[in-house]
Amino acid sequence: MIIKTAQFLKSSPNVESCPHNVLPEYAFIGRSNVGKSSLINMLTGYSKLAKTSSTPGKTQIINHFLINEDWFIVDLPGYGYAKTSKTKRAEFGKMIEDYVIQRETMICLFVLVDSRHEPMKIDLEFFRWLAENEIPFTIVFTKMDKLNVAERNTNIEVYKNKMLEEWEYLPEIFLTSSSTKEGRDDILNYIEEINKSITSE
Repeated sequence: MIIKTAQFLKSSPNVESCPHNVLPEYAFIGRSNVGKSSLINMLTGYSKLAKTSSTPGKTQIINHFLINEDWFIVDLPGYGYAKTSKTKRAEFGKMIEDYVIQRETMICLFVLVDSRHEPMKIDLEFFRWLAENEIPFTIVFTKMDKLNVAERNTNIEVYKNKMLEEWEYLPEIFLTSSSTKEGRDDILNYIEEINKSITSE
């Protein structure tokens, strides 16, 4: 897929305020500081489309980016940031839950995971919740450039094996790096194939 245009459309404090449209949406979510904004910018080729920050938890609203006038990338608030107040964490939780469950135009949720870390309880619980609610999702390992070949293979296998302890099969998995653009074509081609299948229905 070639990204010809990518533009910020709207920020919404809740799902009710999201754009009224029938275009497919692909949402991105993950723990704070996982590299979500950088990944979105890498995918679109627009370095300043999604705001990046050294301060985790910056995205506190639902951001819609219109891609090729044809579909949306949706930037959701990060979860699990310890320095966010309990009230804010509760608000983020409701915002995320409402969007993921109620947003009929959301086709797939890309859940970002830092490839440098072992499986974290909060991520595994989120995967489980998505499965229980029959939400289609993929796992996107970020920051792969920070690992050598041995570390890459080991960390990914550890993650897969941990999930297979309770999963019969795994969701689609992408390996990415915002610095080297690894995984860019894989994700965009994945989205393109889904879009084609939607239009052919």
